[in-house]
Amino acid sequence: MRKTYVLDTNVLIQAPYALQSFEDNRIVLPLAVLEELDALKGEPGERGANARQAIRYLETLRQSGSLIEGVPLPGGGELRLEVNCVAVRLPDGFPDSKNDNRILKVCLGIREREKPLILVTRDIVARLKAQMLGISAEDFTTEQAPVSAEQYSGRCEVFVPEKKFAEFKKKQISPEDVYQTDENGERLPVELVPNQFVILRADQSARKTQLGRFNGKKIVPLAFHKLSPYGVKPRSVGQKFLQEALMAGSEDAPLVIVKGMAGTAKTFYALAVGLHAMMELPEPAYRRILISRPNAQFDEDIGFLPGDEAEKIAPLLRPAIDNLELLVDQNEAERFSDERSLSGKVEELFSRGIIAAQALNFIRGRSVTRTYLIIDEAQNLTPKQAKGIITRAGQGTKIILLGDPQQIDNPLLDERTNGLSYAAEKMKGSPLCWQITMLPEECERSPLARDAAGRM
Repeated sequence: MRKTYVLDTNVLIQAPYALQSFEDNRIVLPLAVLEELDALKGEPGERGANARQAIRYLETLRQSGSLIEGVPLPGGGELRLEVNCVAVRLPDGFPDSKNDNRILKVCLGIREREKPLILVTRDIVARLKAQMLGISAEDFTTEQAPVSAEQYSGRCEVFVPEKKFAEFKKKQISPEDVYQTDENGERLPVELVPNQFVILRADQSARKTQLGRFNGKKIVPLAFHKLSPYGVKPRSVGQKFLQEALMAGSEDAPLVIVKGMAGTAKTFYALAVGLHAMMELPEPAYRRILISRPNAQFDEDIGFLPGDEAEKIAPLLRPAIDNLELLVDQNEAERFSDERSLSGKVEELFSRGIIAAQALNFIRGRSVTRTYLIIDEAQNLTPKQAKGIITRAGQGTKIILLGDPQQIDNPLLDERTNGLSYAAEKMKGSPLCWQITMLPEECERSPLARDAAGRM
């Protein structure tokens, strides 16, 4: 059965290709959407670029027929602009002046003759209003990752025969030799994903464990778990997996995606391995460590802020500075006895060009080469922004996306639609992407942080 989808402006602003995502169904664009696109087309940055892209596509469709009467879409569907429904009455408290309400009027005006009708909007409040009016409403799901509990964690536990377990350090294990069990104890085969980390348990003595990684063909032992990059030792299984992913060279692991709650040492470990690669190897593995985060505006103009670029984004990079202070002086008893000296050590890393901070809008359109690129708080990226960052990787660059999908500040994103979760789902199985999700019990910030993670 063909459906009618009424699209809100925010769908096209987030995903300008959305008109091509509804198969053979009917798409209706209210006039209010066209007016909002027109108002946004001059904006700098991604919102303006997406508005212009959507308008250009509408112009292409206009040339094929009348948008008022409806034009065919490449996927077999149909698109039309709806300019009527002006006289449709809304309940008191829904002022006609708001564009959201004008879109709802269109839904009310055409739903009787075009069933089933669904409003597609990324605005939660608009979906609540639609429900109040008896209108079906959905989020735009094309870019959605699975719910949090079903998202790929980058790790799994398996059983392995005792003999092969004993030989693991010298001989690789075939994926056919490992298994899991159901609630009845029956053996189940395991489907491993390339670069998935594996906790191996001896099937005759399950307390014995070893750690490995599936390289796409065999389960191999970890290569870096005994090292201490920049003096940091892993304190949990998750940190051993994290260290393995971060220390693998850019030719083997050019993209690392790390998810997990605050306090699991994501940023701390990423910086420690970056400093190790820059300062402790005979030859630096990268030209520099580059740090950024989406709150520094991927593509918005930051020119109105005082100071140069580094000064403008410095407040947003304070978490990275805090971690650097822990790394440059690992003597906990003396670390903060001389704040000026501690600050000087961190500033030296920036002045020598070992570490640089940059707003994400300056990364767009560039090819970033031989750079250890850390994107902190990546859960606030949109899927398009995540793609824009990953596709900037040049030769010798390693990109690390860090974040907690449960802590999102962008009002149009959630744990399923943010760029971090989207990238993790799309890059799952890539031989060039290593992923790991840190567990709440692996929180290392403080006993209080660990206890709160389990309780709150």
